[in-house]
Amino acid sequence: MISVVDYGAGNLRSVANVLDVLSVEFELVVDAEAILNATKIVLPGVGHFGQLANALDELNIRQALISQIKNGVPYLGICLGMQILFAESEEAPNAKGLGILPGSVSKFEMADRNVHMGWNTLEAKAQSKLFASSGDDRASEGQLFAYYAHSYFCPVVDETVFITSYGDHFSAVIEKSNIFAVQFHPEKSGDLGRRVIRNFVSI
Repeated sequence: MISVVDYGAGNLRSVANVLDVLSVEFELVVDAEAILNATKIVLPGVGHFGQLANALDELNIRQALISQIKNGVPYLGICLGMQILFAESEEAPNAKGLGILPGSVSKFEMADRNVHMGWNTLEAKAQSKLFASSGDDRASEGQLFAYYAHSYFCPVVDETVFITSYGDHFSAVIEKSNIFAVQFHPEKSGDLGRRVIRNFVSI
């Protein structure tokens, strides 16, 4: 059973729709007890880093998430759900992330447009479980595309397996043991996105 954290994220319904299409059983969870009983966790997210950080505290689920991740429960963070794995973000300097990954989330500083919106390519840096059997060989040729919608980006770290470029190089996909995270929106990325979610479900 997939546990999808419901803190009011705007893309929650879209993620749920993809799980329905894939015939994946899931439940929406809003409390620490449910998270502590989860066997797989998905944290979707669009919006503001500070809003998500505050929601984790208001729902009293921050420590439950950290505990489950550290205990090896598979976690998939989508967009903001990826960024919250880091300790901090320029979007909300006073807010605290989960601190699972090193570094901080930064803002795009392109003079003409600092919002990364639309389709962009993925470049493979390492083997990926999320992209298994999805044509990883094409990634090095810039032939894998995913849909993005964000103004802040995660740094390239040791756990980065795919990068994307938009002025800056940034982490598009991170994988470390039981931790999986994508900056793009798999629920809006067609067949590739469905493959990513299906592979996470099968882990």
